[in-house]
Amino acid sequence: MLDKVLRFLITLIFAIVGGALLKLASPMLAMFISVEFFNVDIEIFQITLASLICILTGALIGALGGWFVSPFLIRRLSRFTVFVEKQLGKMPIHDVIAGAVGLAIGLIIANLLSYSFAKIPVVGDYIPVIFSLVLGYLGIHITIKKRKELTGSFEFIPRMLKEVLRSREVQQPETKEEPKTSKVSIERPKTYKKDKKDKPDIKAAVAETQTTEPVKTAEIDKNYKLLDTNVIIDGRIADICKTGFLEGTLLIPVFVLEELQHIADSPDALRRVRGRRGLDVLKQIQDESAKLKVEVMNVDFDDIQEVDSKLVRLAQKVKGKIITNDFNLNKVAQLRGVEVLNMNDLSNAVKPVVIPGETMKVQVVKDGKEPGQGVAYLEDGTMIVIENGHRYLSRTISVEVTSALQTSAGRMIFAKPR
Repeated sequence: MLDKVLRFLITLIFAIVGGALLKLASPMLAMFISVEFFNVDIEIFQITLASLICILTGALIGALGGWFVSPFLIRRLSRFTVFVEKQLGKMPIHDVIAGAVGLAIGLIIANLLSYSFAKIPVVGDYIPVIFSLVLGYLGIHITIKKRKELTGSFEFIPRMLKEVLRSREVQQPETKEEPKTSKVSIERPKTYKKDKKDKPDIKAAVAETQTTEPVKTAEIDKNYKLLDTNVIIDGRIADICKTGFLEGTLLIPVFVLEELQHIADSPDALRRVRGRRGLDVLKQIQDESAKLKVEVMNVDFDDIQEVDSKLVRLAQKVKGKIITNDFNLNKVAQLRGVEVLNMNDLSNAVKPVVIPGETMKVQVVKDGKEPGQGVAYLEDGTMIVIENGHRYLSRTISVEVTSALQTSAGRMIFAKPR
């Protein structure tokens, strides 16, 4: 249906353009054909019979041309629409909004400048077009590039609102005792309930964890283990909790939950899946880990923007340990005196040790970085670099281990064909 409407509109536009162009040629027709009959005014829109014939003929020719050209133009328009949708889908919603605002500002400035130059002879009619293109592009580019700085300049507004709300709460008479940090039962339906769009809801979980003091001295002895966003999305923490190797209380700060919520609501499909996986992992930990308590602490640090920095600050206050697989967070936390339980170190520690001279059967799946090398993988994801393994590509062969490299980032085994 849409193709038929577009074809009709394209045909109509070509007909109008054809009639307008051929009307310009009507005086030439009157010059070559000196019959007075063609110069008679037909009293319709004050045009002559020659002009009417030219308009109808041009409209007919334009309509025929537009009818035959419209399928090609519709295909091109569809491809362009799909391309624009893909590009907009890759962009975060914040960049789209910033680009739209920048385009509007650029066009307003272009309109103001164009009015001053519009009276210049010859080129005055073209200057507004040039200004609109140049300043519109600059507005989009600058606002997207400087989006964080521009939004940072307006951060005083939410802070001011928070201060106003806090001052009102202080002025109200205290009728109840201050609630302590409560344990959130993630198994409750309203905690991680998904709506019709399959988006998890974290607001209910956060609402149940209201506290007036970020950390209390009585809670420092709970042997807290703080989870960051990456280790939750990774999912292996659920299996570790199930085995009972961890002790104490798993502490999930509210700002980590909010970050998971933002990831789950991301327009990017991959990020959205990762966010929902993290929420499902939290639900699994609560359901299957009977030996561990899970608490959500409603604490935030307004003077810190990065989630990792907030996590380190909270770990210092509660004297807890951070469980993560983020290499950078691991280093920063150690520099600030916070103990870190690295998930990658644990994974490497439980992997079976390979000894030089040991043989194994592997399948060469791709070429290595160096010429002639082949690459294979074990079931746990360990990469094996095979010397002169290029010729065995896509084949299962026996290899002999020559050496192994073990780091916090992972393990790499070097081997050669037998």
